[in-house]
Amino acid sequence: MIASGSELLCQVKSNQPKLYKAMRRQARHRPGADHAYACDIGQRNRIEQRHVRVWALPPGSGTEAWHDHFHSLIEVRRSTEVFDTTGRRFVARADETPAYYVSTLSPHQVPAREFAHLVRQHWAIENRLHHVLDTSMAEDASRIRCNPGVFACLRHLALNLLRSNGERNISQALWRNALSLDRLLGYAGIL
Repeated sequence: MIASGSELLCQVKSNQPKLYKAMRRQARHRPGADHAYACDIGQRNRIEQRHVRVWALPPGSGTEAWHDHFHSLIEVRRSTEVFDTTGRRFVARADETPAYYVSTLSPHQVPAREFAHLVRQHWAIENRLHHVLDTSMAEDASRIRCNPGVFACLRHLALNLLRSNGERNISQALWRNALSLDRLLGYAGIL
């Protein structure tokens, strides 16, 4: 990635415990270089607020030498309120723990609002692809052990075929196609 001149933004999770603790420590003990706030009224009667803070990472902030390629630490704190139809009011969800991201971009190059936008794009990929594959096509529950990559390719092919034919709700499209083979064969790209 460095050799190609590309930039990187990746989430730091607890599966990298040393790096995660080091980044949390950075966020707790230093004031942020920049911050941004965004509020969205989303689908399904939901209000989501995001507070984004950005820090410049000095060399040696990480726990290993390759961590020095990261120049920014981004903290995203989300709070979500969901409309309760019985009480006719918005109810706050339990507080979510902050999410941490590191980037090879410098906070002097990119403002916090742009980092907030990049993080949202990162989650859009997660929601449009991985969540759909898991919930609608039960990819994580798959017990296929011989050539699982072939079946993963078939699931991706089916998802791409449905999306290219204008299907927005994949779960409903799978149900309708299971009931009518003619509908499935009518898709562009099948024959």
